[in-house]
Amino acid sequence: MPNGLLPMDDIEEVGYNRSTGFVWLTQKKPVQHRFEKIGKNVSYDTHVSAFVENRRMKKLHGVKAKEILIWITLNEIYIDDSNTDKITFGTPTGISRTFPVSAFEVEDEKK
Repeated sequence: MPNGLLPMDDIEEVGYNRSTGFVWLTQKKPVQHRFEKIGKNVSYDTHVSAFVENRRMKKLHGVKAKEILIWITLNEIYIDDSNTDKITFGTPTGISRTFPVSAFEVEDEKK
């Protein structure tokens, strides 16, 4: 997964259950972030959780993307094995959007 996919601030707790793949992150307050390369706003709640597998986050909670004037809940994020240059975001209604993985990568600061 791209290193800039979850740009959360003031993280208070991070947890990972290896046997189930359950991951959770807790931050002090909700954060909104704009991914400039694709022109999308995303909201991260104070508690974000998901079940993580190889190139996939499912049963995602606490993340919403803005489409036109409404916020849409995201429940799945994955990179298809056949095309690792694209990342897909799914909603509970079955609608999905695909974007370049590069739009969610953050270059490391060189020291």
